[in-house]
Amino acid sequence: MNEELKNALLGPLSKNNPVVVQVLGICSSLAVTAQLKPAIVMGLSVTIIVAMSNVVISLIRNTIPNSVRIIVQLVVVAALVTVVSEFLKAFSYDISVQLSVYIGLIITNCILMGRLEAFAMGNKPWASFLDGIGNGIGYAIMLIIIAFIRELFGSGTLFGLRVIPQSFYEAGYVNNGMMMMPSMALIIVACIIWVHRSINKDLQEQ
Repeated sequence: MNEELKNALLGPLSKNNPVVVQVLGICSSLAVTAQLKPAIVMGLSVTIIVAMSNVVISLIRNTIPNSVRIIVQLVVVAALVTVVSEFLKAFSYDISVQLSVYIGLIITNCILMGRLEAFAMGNKPWASFLDGIGNGIGYAIMLIIIAFIRELFGSGTLFGLRVIPQSFYEAGYVNNGMMMMPSMALIIVACIIWVHRSINKDLQEQ
């Protein structure tokens, strides 16, 4: 794998993460991370849709008139989002209900439109596929980290299973209800960005 393809796949996992570096996809990061299961499903859904839409747009990029390129991109994304939404309703209805409108709102996800416009429109299908996978996984990793913290300290569970011993509660431990609020998710995101930029000094503003 050459350096360009490697950067397309691995760059979004850390150095160019769409959430903590590009600050994209923040809305869903706050809304669907109260529990791990819906966060993982949302992350996987976005990964699949970004990767496939990148490939489709890359394949037809030379035939798309510049004046309607955004409309074409939206049509491709909307079709893929509809397929994923119907699949979830058929095979994982409970999670589909938990994610509510946020699956449909993937159509307007900044990560998706950003990668289509900035990468897929100017690169070949394989590179675009790797870019979509990288950005989708980078986004999913952030959702999983946020959801892990929120569910553990907010509910005392992981994947809905009790992990904090009952003896802790009997000794006076209380779940932090604030973790269930979107505002707390924003604070967690801010802390992750702070840690990330402390480690990656080159990302700090001069």
